Amino acid sequence: MDLLSAAYGATSDEEDGEPPSSLPVATVPASFAPPPPKRPRWEYQPYLLPPQSFPQPPPPATAPPLASPASGRYVSKRERALVAASQAPVDSASLLSQQTTAVVDSSVGSVTDSNLRADILHSLRCQPKPGSSKSLPSKLSVSLKGHTKAINCVDWSPTHAHLLTSAGMDHTVHVWNVWDKVNSTSRVLKHHTAAVKDVRWSPHGLSLLSGGLDCSLQLVDVVEGKVMKVFKEDQAVEVIKFNPSNPNLFLSGGYKGSLRLWDIRSGVATKEFHRSLGTILDIEFSADGKQFISSTDTTRSNISENTIIVWDILRQVPLSNQVYTEAFTCPCVRYHPHEASFVAQSNGNYIAIFSARPPFKLNKYMRFEGHGVWGFPIKCNFSLNGRELASGSSDGSIYFYDYKSARLLRKIEAFKEACTDVVYHPVMPNVIASCSWTGELSVFE
Repeated sequence: MDLLSAAYGATSDEEDGEPPSSLPVATVPASFAPPPPKRPRWEYQPYLLPPQSFPQPPPPATAPPLASPASGRYVSKRERALVAASQAPVDSASLLSQQTTAVVDSSVGSVTDSNLRADILHSLRCQPKPGSSKSLPSKLSVSLKGHTKAINCVDWSPTHAHLLTSAGMDHTVHVWNVWDKVNSTSRVLKHHTAAVKDVRWSPHGLSLLSGGLDCSLQLVDVVEGKVMKVFKEDQAVEVIKFNPSNPNLFLSGGYKGSLRLWDIRSGVATKEFHRSLGTILDIEFSADGKQFISSTDTTRSNISENTIIVWDILRQVPLSNQVYTEAFTCPCVRYHPHEASFVAQSNGNYIAIFSARPPFKLNKYMRFEGHGVWGFPIKCNFSLNGRELASGSSDGSIYFYDYKSARLLRKIEAFKEACTDVVYHPVMPNVIASCSWTGELSVFE
């Protein structure tokens, strides 16, 4: 056998013009010398030899030790990864238990209203009745900068109306003391490890509930900057909403189409709503908390009848799934604050209006149009009295519509890129907050 190996090796060398004496002999040496780099066709030669003859590089410090392969067998990268995963399984519970404190940026301000502008402080304390102001927001009050990527949503605190929160694609949640004369950036929370898709003020004091692409929902104490509870999902979280009739319950929807009703006290999901849906784009509770609307991405299934579904919470069944049958997804749905109707922002570049009573008919004779959506997650919201409907737009402007007639009342050029969300102030009816795809926030009054 040695003679054959030497003969074939000599023949191969003579073809390449190398002297036979320079060739390694195909026997089992004490230490293997690698083949010359100019002969790439011998790259598979090493695993013909016993594995102990190869100098193995030390494994990375972070990788777990792999199981020893059978002698002479090649182990692929994929197999090595599977072996590593089987030897050192990740305990998600242990990881979550370690995450008890959100990282708060060092440059934080106050959460109190001690440094507010005098006119704003007076308006907040007087609390004018909804509908007392007939003027629409028109001038820029405050411009807020801090996010480095797109902002997905903004939300005013219902109990501390000088505070505004925002969730961004830069993995952060910001809390803004909007009219503070010293520092408008109150908190920068970095408790998520991926993009944050939604954030809501909890009815339980100064705390926030946020959800994101790291498959978690986290309740954070804003004052202390600590994560109080973590609700683990099996999907990327897209949207969350608190039940208006029971502040201990909130609803979450995500990328896999799952809808879950959580109890914030026990930390477990009490109900699940199954319908084989696509990604949940938005959810909205009715005022009595007995029903909710879900908006779903149906582009992958080509079934437009599930785009908007009205659900009965107690029975966990859909009351109707044929509400909106046009071939457009709806990134936003909103109930009217006083009337039995709701609206849906359509990717057809208009806002449709529906009855909130069965059979939840679409109003085919009226729609709000003039703004653009064009695939952006553009949201809309009603004013406190329900007379106006404000919408963001792909052109960076804010559009104000009359609810009764769908007539365009005003257009404000807010940003250079898409305006993704607009939210009316809970106390001052002529104040509205907005955010952009470029990471900017603007408050108009």
